[in-house]
This record gives sequence, C-alpha cells and structure tokens, in this order.
Amino acid sequence: MKEIQSIKNPLIKETKKLQQKKYRTQTGTYLLEGFHLVQEAVNAGADVQEIFVNQRGQNEWATWLEEHFPDYYLVSDEILKTLADQPAPQGMVAVVAITETAVENFEGAWLLLDQVQDPGNVGTMIRTADAAGFRGVVLGEGTVDLYNPKTLRSTQGSHFHLTVVGGKLEELIPQLQSQQIPVYGTALDEQAKNYRTVEALEYFALIMGNEGQGMRPEILEMTDANLYIPIKGKAESLNVAVAAGVLMFKMVKEV
Repeated sequence: MKEIQSIKNPLIKETKKLQQKKYRTQTGTYLLEGFHLVQEAVNAGADVQEIFVNQRGQNEWATWLEEHFPDYYLVSDEILKTLADQPAPQGMVAVVAITETAVENFEGAWLLLDQVQDPGNVGTMIRTADAAGFRGVVLGEGTVDLYNPKTLRSTQGSHFHLTVVGGKLEELIPQLQSQQIPVYGTALDEQAKNYRTVEALEYFALIMGNEGQGMRPEILEMTDANLYIPIKGKAESLNVAVAAGVLMFKMVKEV
C-alpha cells in the first residue's frame, strides 16, 4: 500500500485526464468506479493497473485488496472525488487497460447499436444482452463510448462477460448476411413485421437505433426484415433499452 494525500500529485493529475475520451484513446486505459465493477474486472482477468481507495474503502475492502492488489494507493477523500464521476464516490477507483478484441466470426446472437447516444441506454442494453445470452454487442458509429463512466456504471460489469466492439454497420451487415446470419432492424412502422411473428433463432443480429430518430434509413434498407413492437396504450414509443430487452428475450433461442 502506498499513500497519496496531495491533489497535485503527478499520478493523480494524469489519472484524472482519463475522464476524457481522447486521453483514454491515447493511453489505452480507462477509469472504473466502485468495488463491484473493480471486482468484476479482477475476476475477468482484466489488466487492472492501479487502484485508488479512500479510508472508507480501505476499511471495507482491506482483506480483498491485500489478496488481489496489495500495491493499491490510499488517497484522501478529496482526491477520490476528483477521480470519480459520481458526486459521492463509492470508495474505490481503478485504472484498467482497454482490451482490443478481434471478432473472427459472428456466431450466436448479436446486438448492433446505430447511433445510440445515451450512455445509460447503451450500458443497460449491454447488461440486458448479457442476461439474454447474447454473444456480443457492436457499437456502431455515432454510438456513445463504452468507457464513458455512465455507460460503464449501467453495464454493471457485463462488458466483461460478452464481446463489445466498435464497427461500421454498413460494412458489418453484408458480412453477416454472407454468413447466412439474418439481420433484423427495428422501426416505429406498422408496415414492419410484428416481433411476435418472428421465431427464436440461435444465430441472428438485432439493430437498435437512436433514441429520437431511430435507425438511419440507409441501414433500415439493408436488413433482412424490420420489426416493431405493437403499443396498446397511449404511449407514443418505448425507451430504446426497454424495447431492446423485449426483443432480445423474445428472439434468442434457448440451446
């Protein structure tokens, strides 16, 4: 255990920069907040490079820290608040290496996101894809960064349980179709297919679109079929993460 009490410490200054996407990209690392997420990272074998805890964190997790990361940093409450995204930090912040994953095949069920911009929605959909048994999630261009603190918080560690990659949907859709993997879009359009009429599948891709505009028209035109969820009440639409949850659990085949 090492101790840092000055907010001007060079390591603290450099670590704080990881709150910005450009520094995450430059360094290949990101910040993870809270014991649960850090524990998920360690359990998944992620490259956890630094852990910072305040006195509360040390008191609560001293045994775990000594077993898994004895070279942690004990820092002041002020420092931890500087590093954390939440106004009331949960006692622990870690620096974790970004893992670059190459997908060689797209077997199984995949969720594709087209310009989904709310980090809470993206994180929730990754978590739901994990729960539904999907193999992975592709973050299309214009979709919020996986390593945004709010996205990570919403995943609750599920990004360690399945594959999450970035990609261009315009290039990926023909690749999937060439492998005989059907690609389904989603649309608020009753000319689309009622999702209840689609059989559960082992291999498929499901695309969810932007919160306000939905999927881009050019992407909708590339799919094998587009689905809609009938709404019986007076609500105009469903939250994209809720709609994704309904569709994912309906469409994925139990094996």
